[in-house]
Amino acid sequence: MEIAALMFPALFALILLGLPVAFSLVIVAVGAGLMAFGDVAFNQLYGSFYSASTNFILSAIPMFILMGALLERSGIAERLFHVMNMWLGRLPGGLALATIAMGAVFAAAAGVVGAVEVMIGMMAIPAMQRARYDNSLIAGTICAGGSLGTMIPPSVIAVMYASLAQISVGKLLAGMMLPGLLMVVLFLGYIYMHGRLYPVEPHPHDPEPDDIPLREKLIATATVMVPVFALIFAVLGSILAGIASPTEAAAVGAAGALILCIVNRRFSLSMLQESLAITVRISAMILLIVAAGTMFMGAFAANGGARLIRDIVEGAGLGPTGMIVFFLAVVFILGFVLDWTANVLICVPLFTPFIRAAGIDPVWFATLVLIVIQTGYLTPPMASSIFYLKSIAPPDMTYAQMCRGVLPFIALQLLTLVLLVMFPALATWLPDRIVGF
Repeated sequence: MEIAALMFPALFALILLGLPVAFSLVIVAVGAGLMAFGDVAFNQLYGSFYSASTNFILSAIPMFILMGALLERSGIAERLFHVMNMWLGRLPGGLALATIAMGAVFAAAAGVVGAVEVMIGMMAIPAMQRARYDNSLIAGTICAGGSLGTMIPPSVIAVMYASLAQISVGKLLAGMMLPGLLMVVLFLGYIYMHGRLYPVEPHPHDPEPDDIPLREKLIATATVMVPVFALIFAVLGSILAGIASPTEAAAVGAAGALILCIVNRRFSLSMLQESLAITVRISAMILLIVAAGTMFMGAFAANGGARLIRDIVEGAGLGPTGMIVFFLAVVFILGFVLDWTANVLICVPLFTPFIRAAGIDPVWFATLVLIVIQTGYLTPPMASSIFYLKSIAPPDMTYAQMCRGVLPFIALQLLTLVLLVMFPALATWLPDRIVGF
């Protein structure tokens, strides 16, 4: 158990030295594997690598990423933002409401966190600054809207979690729906109240949304929203109905995104090449971390890691509630050091046996973990969402403004977590009603 106890400090030391997460996992896994297995360590580690590489569910990840990359270039995003602003622009904080609404729709369509945030940020920042919105509200709105890719199904992280925890992907996606919608409603409610309390004067040269005829609004809404929702329904509906596996549904989504590119006259060979290049790069990064994490956890288990965790939980006298709080705290703290891929890979195999043994609903617990991961995604100082935003933000939007802007949305995510703890049916009621119909 001594070797198992040293594996995590060694991993964090390598990451803090600047080594990529995947290589850090492999190095520690090989070292610990040699201690546990001796000369046959590489045969054992190769078995872990091979099992991760041939996992059928994980093959959905490249298709979801390709779908997001194609949608980013299809022209749908700009038109969707325009439609949302037409309907919501007259409300207090209308542009911010439109940004959150677009983030929710594109989170459901793409499922990739970083891509959603960058996409909506590039459109929303100029419009909101021109309308004299406060930089902190702009930053918080874009970061929060982009982070919804974690909680709004179909989510790449949910597919990966379900694969590692050996639970139904469809049930997990269904379990996330109500908490995800609750979070969106809380975000919209906060922005509306902020707009009522601190109204901004629109730019005098910007057209009023009311100046647009109703017929034009309806036509624009139909031409933009119907294809997007049809794509979401095709992907999510086929998974939840049991018609298609996650991989098959993701392939349908990628094909649908390609059709939207062609219909909107945005398709070109160079665009397709860029989308495929992004897909290969991100998929290779995620899947290499998955394989390396599987090796790491195999070596950790071989060196008595499960017994070590059990001794810590039992030694602390933690009941089921204390164990859940402890596990969620570990996920949150690791979020400051690791990206979501490594966080899920390390924590899910460790925690799942204890969660099942305690009789805790795995879908409910998975939803709690995903909310915590999303909260860590927003929480300074190591907030991935702020780093994404910083890469596209204008010079007058400072890091301090970004940190202040995300704080109310972090509080709303924690409120969602508390409500889910108080009312577990938010995550457990829907899966039994709609999965497989």
